[in-house]
Amino acid sequence: MTHQVYAFEPPERFVAGTVGPPGERTFYLQARGGGRLVSVALEKMQVALLAEKLEELLAEAHQRFGAELPAAAEGPADNEPLENPVEEEFRVGTLGLAFDVESSTVIIEAIAAEEAEFDAETDVPPAEPEEEADETPEISDDLDRLRVRLTPAEVRQFIDRAKRVVAAGRPPCPLCGQPLDPAGHLCPRHNGYHRR
Repeated sequence: MTHQVYAFEPPERFVAGTVGPPGERTFYLQARGGGRLVSVALEKMQVALLAEKLEELLAEAHQRFGAELPAAAEGPADNEPLENPVEEEFRVGTLGLAFDVESSTVIIEAIAAEEAEFDAETDVPPAEPEEEADETPEISDDLDRLRVRLTPAEVRQFIDRAKRVVAAGRPPCPLCGQPLDPAGHLCPRHNGYHRR
């Protein structure tokens, strides 16, 4: 089976965004360029981690290679919603980051999750052999992937928007930290009593 590489080097727009109300949001990375629009789904935690790791990558590129970094996002903030149609190409399993010293750009690669093979009778994934602790799991070359190349300024804009998108969800309970639904939630710090 052939795999698809959606390459945007550079994209006209690359953002993290959501579809749906808080508590039921689906997170996406969306790239547009050359008349194409590609959206890939991922988890909220992956968006937060991507923003964090991009900040670390920019700091390391500055320290090791003297890359010039913007202190804050340049230009107006991109607060526009995801562009329609939002059609999921694949669900992201792995995210990869790299800094290209020659062009002083950051490469972000979102790789599709491998589909687990299920046993037809039990609907349970097969047991995987135990791996040694120091082995790095290999990523199959036959998985779909989204690849974008951004300048440090574009990366800073992406980070700022990704943080806003993650923070725009349900507020946390001040006692237990779990998300509060509009109708409240069962707080473990109140011994299961409903908290609003």
